[in-house]
Amino acid sequence: MSRSISYKFKGQSKKIPFSYDKFHDMYEAVAAAEGIDLTNFLKMEQQVAMTAKRKAAMKDYRQQEFIRFGFSDIYLHKDEPEAS
Repeated sequence: MSRSISYKFKGQSKKIPFSYDKFHDMYEAVAAAEGIDLTNFLKMEQQVAMTAKRKAAMKDYRQQEFIRFGFSDIYLHKDEPEAS
């Protein structure tokens, strides 16, 4: 099963292939495609995870930071193989 990610970066629509062999999640894949260094982001995300009382806080942090980076409409597409 092949996967791809569609997203908008600074208003421009893009689509890239995605593999869990290369990236932990779709956010890391789109950041790599745009050349964004996530070192500081990942450190802060760990701190949020350690101090947050609810799991949604980490998700909210991630979504807000990626909006700040210029990303929007990030979707993972799973392409099913065609039946023969």
